Amino acid sequence: MIQGEQIPAGEKVYSLFEPHTEWLYKGKSNKRVQLGHNILVASDPWGFIVEHQVIEKEAEVLLSIPLSDRLLNRFGDDAIESISFDKGFYKRENKELLSLYIPEVIMPKKGKKNQAEQTEESGRTFNKLRHKHSAVESDINRLEHHGLDRCLDKGLHAFKRYCARGVAAANLRKLGNVLQEGRKRSTRSCLKITRNSMTREILSPDKSKMKGNE
Repeated sequence: MIQGEQIPAGEKVYSLFEPHTEWLYKGKSNKRVQLGHNILVASDPWGFIVEHQVIEKEAEVLLSIPLSDRLLNRFGDDAIESISFDKGFYKRENKELLSLYIPEVIMPKKGKKNQAEQTEESGRTFNKLRHKHSAVESDINRLEHHGLDRCLDKGLHAFKRYCARGVAAANLRKLGNVLQEGRKRSTRSCLKITRNSMTREILSPDKSKMKGNE
């Protein structure tokens, strides 16, 4: 507006109250735009969030190696059998490097694929693990329901703290669900065992009586 100057996206300020705010465009067909920060989330096969990171003006392709390194250091070199990423994380060099440490690296390629890539991504193992990756959408939904659809605190430090508390709340709720399900299974098992023992006690006198009559 002033002398027709084009301001680089990295220099634009989208909020006078929260200058750290970023303009987030997900690239989807609805062209929805959000203000805030992207959050990197990693979950285990049981649905617990084991890693999260507030992203500050970083491309997704730069995050896969540091994330995998943190997970391997935490859980051990042989603890992770497979790891799955969204398409935005794809980079051939990163995928090849991660394959040296993790047996199955699911990292779909954006755009046109060659014959080898097409064969790999149409394979049974790839599709099976890729299908499990869809569970991260439920993780995102859980986080939004635990307050991360909107941050009420001020400042970038408070934003990160708010996100960490949201992740902790989501994990605590998940743990509570697991404990409740375990108690339900235990109760059903006890009822079944009690019913069986009562049946044996009732039938035993009858069987001995029949033998005495013989």
